[in-house]
Amino acid sequence: QLQLVESGGGLVQPGGSLRLSCAASGFTLNRYAIGWFRQAPGKEREGISCINGGGVSINYSDSVKGRFTISRDNAKNTVHLQMNGLRPEDTAVYYCAARGTFYCSPSVSAYPDWGQGTQVTVSS
Repeated sequence: QLQLVESGGGLVQPGGSLRLSCAASGFTLNRYAIGWFRQAPGKEREGISCINGGGVSINYSDSVKGRFTISRDNAKNTVHLQMNGLRPEDTAVYYCAARGTFYCSPSVSAYPDWGQGTQVTVSS
């Protein structure tokens, strides 16, 4: 059974860093595209970044470009999202999601499997 579990969220001051993790079980990452999404209160869920089955990363958000980096640890079957230079507007619940194809997509509806989410709050 495919399962995704996010961790690493929390409260951080503006300018700080967090590293989110998405631990996958029930499948191997090299056959799936894994995306990171976020949803702020009152807003739609948006795509941030994705890493495809070949380990190539794609950024979908201009607002995080140069600050967030997605990576994959095949040995641990885990995808990470390194977030630097955090801003109050980055406050949201962050989700990882999997789609059973090699290729990424920025669309929420393209991902059938989701983790439970992890809260990130950026505040002084």
